[in-house]
Amino acid sequence: MYHPENERMVLEVCKELKNQGWKAAYTRIAVNMRKDNIGNIKGRTLLQVYPNEAYDTQAVLDSARAYAKEFERVGISQFRYCIKIPSTGPALNACPTLEKEGIATPGTALFGLSQPIACSQAGCLYISPYFNEVKAHDDLKLWPNVEDPATQHTMSARTLQILETYARLYKETGKDQPLLKQASFITAKEAMAAGEHGCHSATISPQVLDELSKLTYDGSKQPGEGRPKPSNAYAGYKTPARLAEVSKVDPLAAAEIDAKIACTDINYLANDGEELQKAIKADPVTSQRLDDALKLFTSGLLESKAKIEEWFEQV
Repeated sequence: MYHPENERMVLEVCKELKNQGWKAAYTRIAVNMRKDNIGNIKGRTLLQVYPNEAYDTQAVLDSARAYAKEFERVGISQFRYCIKIPSTGPALNACPTLEKEGIATPGTALFGLSQPIACSQAGCLYISPYFNEVKAHDDLKLWPNVEDPATQHTMSARTLQILETYARLYKETGKDQPLLKQASFITAKEAMAAGEHGCHSATISPQVLDELSKLTYDGSKQPGEGRPKPSNAYAGYKTPARLAEVSKVDPLAAAEIDAKIACTDINYLANDGEELQKAIKADPVTSQRLDDALKLFTSGLLESKAKIEEWFEQV
């Protein structure tokens, strides 16, 4: 938003929407930037609802609908975008309504198995599990810097548990399950591990993309080489033999956590997501990392708010 190439567009939006407040301007600026970039991508462009409203279902609905209205204004169809929803009980309760309105949603800020089960119940198209906690990018003491991330990283067990759970749910119900769009990699090795696990896509930083671009391709080490694409992402999914034991022990789990908090029989969306909130609270890792992520995103949002209000004064 601060980039010089966007200055003219940003000031025009601020002038036009000054009387409607910073949220209206922020939403239009974000969608205008997606319009400029939509020709560079094959799939969907993503935007996230306001993270400071992650525990308010109506606010999440309002934010997603505001984005949808702006996408319609610039001629981008509902098949070309998704609105990211923080994986809290109240926020995910907005997803079934949005799905009925044709607005696809990925569940984001996701760290434990109860959250992806809730995302499945909510009808999310994707989920974005974070391989590393957000604080690890600035404090490498928090980063599990291991030789083989696919087997040794502390988040690998939960990643495979999610994939295995979705494969089971697809087999039992025939219902499409969210696709895994993993995020928060620090190295290229971690991004490659996501591919070996079976993740379907990824959010990758410029730094990791640069590192990946310098690797030599070796087809013999690629688990998907020569394998036909299945009719459904979870049809016939099987944990790779090399990783068969990884999901059986979760190094992030607290000893006192009851396995039932990640049970597919629990309705995590009931009572405004009360059961999901209980499960998150019972898992210290998920609870802390979710809080950290929402605080980080909110900090960035408030910086944008301050900048837009500064531009309002200029126009």
